[in-house]
Amino acid sequence: MRRGHVPTNPAGIAKAPRLEEEEIEPYAIEEVQSLLVEGAKLRNSARWVVALALGLRQGEALGLHWEDVDLDAGCVRIRKNRLRPKYAHGCGSNPCGRKGGYCPQRAQARREHKSTKSRAGRRMIGLPDPLIKILRRHQEAQKREQIAAGADWEGKGYVFASPTGGPLSPNTDFHVWKRLLRDAGVRDGRLHDARHTAATSCCSLGFRTSSWTRSWGGNPGGAARMRARYMHITGPMLRKVAQQVGDALWEPPESD
Repeated sequence: MRRGHVPTNPAGIAKAPRLEEEEIEPYAIEEVQSLLVEGAKLRNSARWVVALALGLRQGEALGLHWEDVDLDAGCVRIRKNRLRPKYAHGCGSNPCGRKGGYCPQRAQARREHKSTKSRAGRRMIGLPDPLIKILRRHQEAQKREQIAAGADWEGKGYVFASPTGGPLSPNTDFHVWKRLLRDAGVRDGRLHDARHTAATSCCSLGFRTSSWTRSWGGNPGGAARMRARYMHITGPMLRKVAQQVGDALWEPPESD
């Protein structure tokens, strides 16, 4: 329009679609405890503890590397995001006739992970004591898998990896989550709902929004409602909040 090619800007007269926020349904403490019990039976069971206790996005959990986990200090640094795999044909001059993802000689066409999407997404999170113990056991189990895999071990440093050390597929991860819900007898829900459960647990423990910085998602200049949706504790409160969340999720209820 500035160059005179059109008399008016079509975008300026377009009617914007109505924006409807998705309803968030975080899981109750009792539901989380049921999921933790059932999830303990699975391989990579710590992956689901991380989702429910820390509120990591799926990509953040699957992109987590051991170099960013300090079990002695009781904290984890979030800075990588697992990308969904994308494949290209590898059959060359003799095409298989299938889509790239189903090619018998398929080749990875996208890198496995990238840095988190914003400065707010790069953060440090305190680990509850029960989760530290779970991660230590998980680390030992992964070392046993490494020995069993021998020369086939990929050694990419993923906290949650395949039996040969490679990255997990987000699609497979989603289906495991759905199966976990059914096995635990917990209502169906999105994997994203598990992410909000940790924030709800913190709210139930009495932590105020003003004490937190929003680094679970969204940029620092977002609206107040986003501040309530995505929250994370920083500074000296890390261990205090981690411990109280741990108490809420792992301590048995007091008997009458």
